[in-house]
Amino acid sequence: MNVTVVVPTYNRYKVLKRALASIYLQTYQPKEVIVIDDGSTDETPQITKDFPNIKYIYQKNAGVSSARNLGVKNAKYEWIAFLDSDDEWHEDKLQEHLDFHTNNQNIFMSYTDEKWIRNNKEVKIPIKYHKHGGEIFKECLSHCIIAPSATLIHKDLLNDIGVFDEDLEVCEDYDLWLRVSIKYEIGLIDKKLITKYGGDEDQLSMKYWGMDRFRVKALEKLLIQASSKFETLIKNELIKKYSLLLKGAKKHDKIQEINIYEKRLEDLG
Repeated sequence: MNVTVVVPTYNRYKVLKRALASIYLQTYQPKEVIVIDDGSTDETPQITKDFPNIKYIYQKNAGVSSARNLGVKNAKYEWIAFLDSDDEWHEDKLQEHLDFHTNNQNIFMSYTDEKWIRNNKEVKIPIKYHKHGGEIFKECLSHCIIAPSATLIHKDLLNDIGVFDEDLEVCEDYDLWLRVSIKYEIGLIDKKLITKYGGDEDQLSMKYWGMDRFRVKALEKLLIQASSKFETLIKNELIKKYSLLLKGAKKHDKIQEINIYEKRLEDLG
């Protein structure tokens, strides 16, 4: 199994070094590591001195989806692993993927469980992010349960499903996993093989309020393409999210948004 690792980054030089170090400590080494610098203005270009074996590509700032997609486009090998620059792999992560896919050659994407660190302390992961394997479309509807850094994906799957939606500022991973899980089984390696660090103000989840606004966009797009088998599930989830967004709009007296979500609920009703 030949693996390309894609690492998108933006102004995270210090933690980027930690992420890359965790790649080179893997018991199973990837064939290629690509760092996509999404327009950093810090010391990020110096990373090639610290890790001379990486393939470094700079682009003007266009967002994490664009950066990941550029990495996929430049990847030489058939398996793609993503690692966000503020995350860290445990040393046997890639080996566990290799073992899984050797024994499950009909599955073209797998992911692992994760550990969360907030303000230098490990925190309990909420039950809504519990991991599932197999046909997991239903489990992917409410929240994003799959971290990009936890995944390994075959290029053939991405060629079929498509890559990250560059029109979504956030929840681009939620959108992609929905498109994958509606058609493919997803393998779960039920071990905590990545560490996710949180609490930084520059993280996208901290930057945007009302994340369901972006999940709604993904669901609306998917509803247009979905077969009748999944239509009811998607509509029911949209009703939940529209109702929550309507409640928030009323609380803050946002007339335009109240009208939008009332109309969308009426259309689905």
